[in-house]
Amino acid sequence: MKTRVRELLGIRVIAAVALAALLAACGPSFDELPTAQFVTAEEGPGPDYIIGPNDGLSIFVWRNPELSTTVTVRPDGRITVPLIEDLPATGRTPTQLARDVEEQLKVYIQDPIVSIMVSGFSGPFAQQVRVVGEADDPKAIPYRANMTLLDLVIASGGLTEFAAGNRAVLVRYIDGKQQQFGVRLDDLIKDGDVSANVRVLPGDVLIIPESWF
Repeated sequence: MKTRVRELLGIRVIAAVALAALLAACGPSFDELPTAQFVTAEEGPGPDYIIGPNDGLSIFVWRNPELSTTVTVRPDGRITVPLIEDLPATGRTPTQLARDVEEQLKVYIQDPIVSIMVSGFSGPFAQQVRVVGEADDPKAIPYRANMTLLDLVIASGGLTEFAAGNRAVLVRYIDGKQQQFGVRLDDLIKDGDVSANVRVLPGDVLIIPESWF
């Protein structure tokens, strides 16, 4: 009787392994991205930062301290500062927004000079990178210059014990079309295979599926 039970268990294990292999072979295949190059100290800055909701802004008006202030961009993407109400801020760079503030202040003071500094970075949705699925801390992460897949995994707390890292998918919009790329998180994190590290771009979504068993 015990021998028969062992045989049945062995058959079930073999069947499960065969099924997993079959599903992996028959599953969707995705293109792979080129390996990210190491970032050198001489590499220049990334794209200009775009202001988003919940960003903190320090607005300095030269020679007019009463007009200088610190504000948070509202969820509707606008800010209110002394003498200016409901000024659109999202979708602008800090320099562009500074010029907008100067234009509004010209009604009240002569030749205003404005500087804007950003803190508490969130950025607009199009500038964020999202991690969903079997990450310890799935979240939306503000994109930063030269970000790679490894940076993204670290920022989201790593993989859970149930993650199927080598079946993860990076979703990216290219020329208005959604494309999916296979990424090898297990090879990168567990085996230290740096060739599995790829460059991440603003708007990317990393989907980490759950292991079958």
